[in-house]
Amino acid sequence: MRRTLTHRLLAPAATAALLGAAAVVQAPTPAQAAVPTTIPFQVTNNSGRGEPVYVYTIGTLLSTGQQGWADANGTFHAWPAGGNPPTHAPDASIAGPASGQSKTIQLPKFSGRVYFSYGQKLVFKLTTGGLVQPAVQNPTDPNHDILFNWSEYTLNDAGLWLNSTQVDMFSAPYAVGVRRADGSTLTTGHLKAGGYNGVLDDLRGRAGGWAGLVQTRSDGTVLRALAPGHGLENGALPGSVMDDYINRVWQKYTSTNLTVTPFADQPNTTYVGRVSGNVMNFTNGSGAVVTSFQKPDADSVFGCHKLLDAPNDQVRGPISRTLCAGFNRTTLLTNPNQPDTSASGFYQDAVTNQYARAIHDRMADGKAYAFAFDDVGNHESLVNDGNPQQAFLTLDPFN
Repeated sequence: MRRTLTHRLLAPAATAALLGAAAVVQAPTPAQAAVPTTIPFQVTNNSGRGEPVYVYTIGTLLSTGQQGWADANGTFHAWPAGGNPPTHAPDASIAGPASGQSKTIQLPKFSGRVYFSYGQKLVFKLTTGGLVQPAVQNPTDPNHDILFNWSEYTLNDAGLWLNSTQVDMFSAPYAVGVRRADGSTLTTGHLKAGGYNGVLDDLRGRAGGWAGLVQTRSDGTVLRALAPGHGLENGALPGSVMDDYINRVWQKYTSTNLTVTPFADQPNTTYVGRVSGNVMNFTNGSGAVVTSFQKPDADSVFGCHKLLDAPNDQVRGPISRTLCAGFNRTTLLTNPNQPDTSASGFYQDAVTNQYARAIHDRMADGKAYAFAFDDVGNHESLVNDGNPQQAFLTLDPFN
């Protein structure tokens, strides 16, 4: 289940890239098809904050491909036509629970997001191409000074995929969960005690620009820590932040084979990578070159895109996602057989994705979506069930 950096324009063509669960689920069985049109979605406010909370369910209606939003009853409302310049979208907010309380709404069959904000409603706008979503990396975005976060989900006839995500930013803490037909509950996304401030303090105390990822409002409220790809965009991180590690990887595999086995259930499907000049070529078992990668830069590594693009195919995409995970977790020098799925060896190099390391270190279960392919080896913060009875979003304390 791949997560990508923010797509500001949520058009139908972008939905599979933004919310990849729908693209990877299997065709439903008759039993799976019994998933109802909506399921109960309980939002619990354990934040300890006094501001009002607003909740939004937005996305693409799976039955028609229409973009829109859902009200508290799970009723779908299509977005009206937008404009150029963008026009204001209808108010899609749902009043959330006060601190210490819960509220249950209905979650429809969407590929979309559940946003929540503290104190202020979010600003959504519409262009002729679709919905313009908040862009946290843009200092002029109307939502820049609002404390908010979001979860991503897909609910369809094959079940529910619901995650907590930090691909774009680390912000207001929350966890997600699902209750199964047998009454058991799966939960992920909770931080360890002190984890929220721990992540922020870790970044603030780290040299090399990482402190610049933390954004604070004029009243002193910490709003978020940007993901490092966005830090490159706004100049907080230097473009050379990963160069030393990338150079050492390229040097090593000039004379050593990098073996990639991208599918856990296909151990005999392997590809061998070797560097020649500025290119890493991958060959199959017959020795034929199947794909090649130019030497990546930090943006390609952090975003798992550009020079590490991962198309939805059976060769380049799976190899690229493996490389991306290895670069972010900095396991490529210590293990020539990838993917390396043992978390004990992740982020050990002095040059690494410090943002992802700080978050994973402070997650109660160690799981997070700190970069787009954090699901390699099942280290992502995701709950999934084929027959969900109820879903949960818990707004956690900040301290």
